[in-house]
Amino acid sequence: MDKKKVAIIGVTGSVGQEFVRSLYNHPWFEVTQIAASERSAGKKYLDAIKNADGTISWDVGGEIPEYVKEMTVKSVDELDVSQLDMVFSAVESKAARDIETKMAAELPVISTSSAYRYESDVPILIPGINDEQAELLETQKKNRNWKGWVAPLPNCTTTGLAITLKPLLDRYGVKRVMMTSMQAISGGGKSGVSAMVITDNIIPYIPKEEGKVKLETKKILGKLRDGKIEDADIRISCTCTRVPVLDGHTESVFVETAKDIDPAKAKDIYNEYNQDISISGLPSAPEKYYAFHEDPTRPQPRMEREVGDGMTTTIGRVEREELFENGLKYVLFSHNKKMGSAKGAVLLAEMLYKKGKI
Repeated sequence: MDKKKVAIIGVTGSVGQEFVRSLYNHPWFEVTQIAASERSAGKKYLDAIKNADGTISWDVGGEIPEYVKEMTVKSVDELDVSQLDMVFSAVESKAARDIETKMAAELPVISTSSAYRYESDVPILIPGINDEQAELLETQKKNRNWKGWVAPLPNCTTTGLAITLKPLLDRYGVKRVMMTSMQAISGGGKSGVSAMVITDNIIPYIPKEEGKVKLETKKILGKLRDGKIEDADIRISCTCTRVPVLDGHTESVFVETAKDIDPAKAKDIYNEYNQDISISGLPSAPEKYYAFHEDPTRPQPRMEREVGDGMTTTIGRVEREELFENGLKYVLFSHNKKMGSAKGAVLLAEMLYKKGKI
């Protein structure tokens, strides 16, 4: 099989580096071009990620893949789109809108930014959760007279919540959700949280995060009807906090369901979804989409973040919630830098490729 030729834009940043690693020896996609800011353009990749003192700034662990070391970083304008099948965008949102618009006019774009998330003709896709909404990409192309489209991932905090709510929504209906997140430092980016601020501390507010979770969860769990997404009829309240954990978001969730739900059956529900999940067999898919713990001390970030190479969502502390007539509470763990970022974007590309969208 001829591999699809792809580019990574924003390749020198933390998310771009995760793309570099996630696409190493990929069976379907080959990175043939890389791009970053004008400051990095024209440099070999290793030189582009050097610090002022000459040390290499490689933030994602493991060795830098050989394939990228000697590749020349281009500016966005220098990318040869005629030699590409798809673009992965790891650009910050301020610059992302213009860059992704330009790229989508010619090619499919899979993005980790929020630039296009809230447009009515743009689905926010999580593979295995709302695959059917991918059909909206065809509407998007027609609406905008593009040859390609933009498919953004959700906010990394939304990811775990939407993934764990989907089986409950399908089986029991979901009316109201209350969630408190305990989010990793890495979710703030390279310069997002200083050591002096987060050490021995919890930051009880992350700008715009709570609004994103509310909007995105409803959209993801909604239904595609007549070329539009009808948001799920769920009331959501959340408090998003930053805690001194390196990688991985933990969330405490309270759910009011439309039907009575027995907590003892929750494990069976998630196990059934593990067996039927649509992403089974995709190269980046974990063996288990959901990991379910009956041990009340789980999930814990240090114990869960490597499960499924960061692509498995872990659920524990499942109990009946007495505040609601029909209620459930649980704790989840989702890896913000893997499933919630670049590797999740690669999984999304695989799903869309399988559907014939790429």
